[in-house]
Amino acid sequence: MSSTRINTLLLAALGVLALLSLAVGPVPLSVGDIAQALLPAQAELSEMAQRQRTIVTEIRLPRVLLAILVGASLGLAGAALQGLLRNPLAEPGLLGVSASASLGAVLCLYFGLAAINLWLLPAAAMGCAALATLVLYRVARRGAGNLTLILAGIALSALAGALTSLAINLSPNPTDVQDIVLWLLGSLADRSFDDIRLVLPFVLAGLALLLSSGRQLDALTLGEDEAASLGVNLARLRARVVLGTALCVGASVAVTGAIGFVGLVVPHLLRRAVGYHPARLLVASALGGALLLLAADVLLRLVSGGFELMLGVVTALIGAPFFLYLVLRQRLGEMT
Repeated sequence: MSSTRINTLLLAALGVLALLSLAVGPVPLSVGDIAQALLPAQAELSEMAQRQRTIVTEIRLPRVLLAILVGASLGLAGAALQGLLRNPLAEPGLLGVSASASLGAVLCLYFGLAAINLWLLPAAAMGCAALATLVLYRVARRGAGNLTLILAGIALSALAGALTSLAINLSPNPTDVQDIVLWLLGSLADRSFDDIRLVLPFVLAGLALLLSSGRQLDALTLGEDEAASLGVNLARLRARVVLGTALCVGASVAVTGAIGFVGLVVPHLLRRAVGYHPARLLVASALGGALLLLAADVLLRLVSGGFELMLGVVTALIGAPFFLYLVLRQRLGEMT
């Protein structure tokens, strides 16, 4: 199956799921209700129609758009990291990039910097994410295997988690502790177009940087020396992927909190379908990540009942068993 056909199918599925996400909730809406709410009003609306418009445009539509942005960012960052590190187990959540971004955001919240300037929150998250990605690249460049890279990621996650716990422990009041903990669990609930406007420039810049690295990542599959002989500027490629990952993951974490495993699950599900080409995998992973995160958000709203589950918990419940399966399969393959 061609990559164009796969991307078209993913895009169509994403459109259907976005419509479903707008329809489900405490107040079920039909396709006609959604269309009426999204189209410009031709006449004065009834009270019911006005309420439906508010539900769609101010509550559900920002949630759908943010799920697509964040899911695409995490899926694309995972595929790009796997291509750069040439490691199929590389993923921002597993390797401590998401935890480091969370640490930057938590420190910004703890010291009240976000109240001074709202842009400091994504800046702190992206800075810590970039630092973690650089550390991982240094480890991978020394010829580290999968186990070493995963251990380095665990160490980064543990350090970021310990510092985050310290910030929680030193919080001056229980309300701050609750806010930080709930934010760390990851959620799309109660987000607005203000949140989208906050992350949109960073996410678009990160997506552009990562998508532009496709051909160079294809060449890198032959090895660094061979890629350099083909005219690939390795230093520029590394900087592009590191910066793009930091922008995507840092901006996403700054708004939604930590959401893991999207960048691991999606590339693995799509890699064979695109013929194991890193460049083709990038676009497919972006669409697949958006689809997976939106599907998880719809699922948790359907099964939560009166108390909504946190999105980061749902993605972890999906991704952790999948990661264990990948590790066991790789281990069995090495033994045979």
